[in-house]
Amino acid sequence: MHRRARSTEDKTRRSEDLLAAAEALALELGGVRHLTLAPVTERAGLHRTGVRRYYASKEELLLELAERGWGRWRGAVKDEVGDRTDLGPAQVAEVLTETLVSLPVFCDLLTHVPLSLEGDVDIERARRYKTNSFAAYDEMASALAGAGSMTLPQIEGLLTTALSLAATFWQVSHPTPTLAALYEQEPRWAHVALDFAPKLRHLLEATAYGLARTAPA
Repeated sequence: MHRRARSTEDKTRRSEDLLAAAEALALELGGVRHLTLAPVTERAGLHRTGVRRYYASKEELLLELAERGWGRWRGAVKDEVGDRTDLGPAQVAEVLTETLVSLPVFCDLLTHVPLSLEGDVDIERARRYKTNSFAAYDEMASALAGAGSMTLPQIEGLLTTALSLAATFWQVSHPTPTLAALYEQEPRWAHVALDFAPKLRHLLEATAYGLARTAPA
């Protein structure tokens, strides 16, 4: 029993080491699109073939990282909301902006999850991701709707917008080396490489005010 418990603890610790290594390298390299398993396992202190004992593929590893991101975003939103009841549209938009900006790898993964990660794992792993991400979404929506003047449908519309904008804006604001060089040569195109946080904040606030005025209660 003791040996089995220690083995489980070791597996959990090594799994966490792999996730931490993947997140750190994604930040260093400019996005998860640049990640391969070899440097991740090396950073985590494992043999390059050892990762298969914890994750069946790079896609499964990154999907796990995305799932953790949902949990961290939910926790950050609920911490920001606390027991407040005075949040108007601008304040809700600010909470969503600040919490998303604090999770850059999660914002990056929001693009990759529907494009490839969900479809490249087995159905039970995809089910677990969907279950936990939807649960986090519902908890955030409920917390924000109970914290101010926006209704639940309005909050859900704003959350959906936040997810879409964060996924797109993160990619645009972190161009590949080729695009970065192109923007230096053609400055008139560089405006598309927008500053992530200000653009996200501006459009979420505008959307929040619009939803508060037009969306049904």
